[in-house]
Amino acid sequence: MKAFVLETYGRPLRAVEMPEPTPAPHEVLVRMAASGVNHADERTRTGEFKAVFRLDLPKVMGGELSGEVIAVGEGVTRFSPGDRVYGYTGVVAMGTWAEVVAVDAAAVALAPSSIPLVDAAALPVVALTAWQALVAVGQIQPGQTVLVHGGAGGVGSAVIQLAKHLGATVATTASADSADVVKDLGVDIVIDYRSEDFVDRLADTPVDIVVDTQGGDITTRSLRVLRRGGIVVGIAGTPDPHLADQAGAGRLVKAALAVLSFRLRRQARRLGVRYRFLIIQPDGEALAATAGLVDDGILHPIVDRVLPFDDTLAALDQLLAGRARGKILVTTTPEEGTNHA
Repeated sequence: MKAFVLETYGRPLRAVEMPEPTPAPHEVLVRMAASGVNHADERTRTGEFKAVFRLDLPKVMGGELSGEVIAVGEGVTRFSPGDRVYGYTGVVAMGTWAEVVAVDAAAVALAPSSIPLVDAAALPVVALTAWQALVAVGQIQPGQTVLVHGGAGGVGSAVIQLAKHLGATVATTASADSADVVKDLGVDIVIDYRSEDFVDRLADTPVDIVVDTQGGDITTRSLRVLRRGGIVVGIAGTPDPHLADQAGAGRLVKAALAVLSFRLRRQARRLGVRYRFLIIQPDGEALAATAGLVDDGILHPIVDRVLPFDDTLAALDQLLAGRARGKILVTTTPEEGTNHA
């Protein structure tokens, strides 16, 4: 089978031919229909997380997939060959940038039945990010206000839809060209990041949860729009000590992350708010619930483009170049069809 492999941190990925994996007792073997490309893939490639998440290189990259089960481990009872599934493997297991992947059965769920299987690959990372940021970390309540940066992107669009479903007022930053896109998702307040300052725009609208997809100065300034007790959940910014706990890393790593995030966390404390960095965890049960939301018409995958699997590295470059409205996917089954070019 063909796979895209990380051999050395910081070096370009390499396309290789390798044997198909054999599923362990707790795994399912999935023939990939599609996989998403994500910023976390690039951060892994560059070695940004290598002190926290230890990978045995060489490693097949990619963490997100949809496909068909072709074999199950002897301990697996929830899935059978022929099941159409989708899932997220996590930043250590990875392996989805391959034609076949062995994945923990607990990390996948039956794919939504109302959308093409290829499109289902647009959901795992964004849906888990939205759920874990808003519910697990943010503890969202009906009537609260959520700000998500980059609402036209894959994560942003999922956060908007889930937050609206959970009863929140939603604000987002987006370009003027994307204003109608995010309004169609249910956004209440659209802020043109090219011509408006989101801090000024939200001065009279205190925010309870910010989902920060940008990092850098956007993170720091987002602290200022929160009401007291509010939280910025960062997915692209500065890691904090919670990441070490999440990864089971040692005290030295936790101390290093405490130093790295010290100024940001101190500023948050002074404002009476909180900052939390989020690396999502695989969660098949949450994905099963997500599939129900999709089939009920509540959550819709937003796909920017679908490229052939052979163009996976080009897909990653296009993601990093920005301006994608929704997810960028790669597929081994273009004949299955999707509504996107």
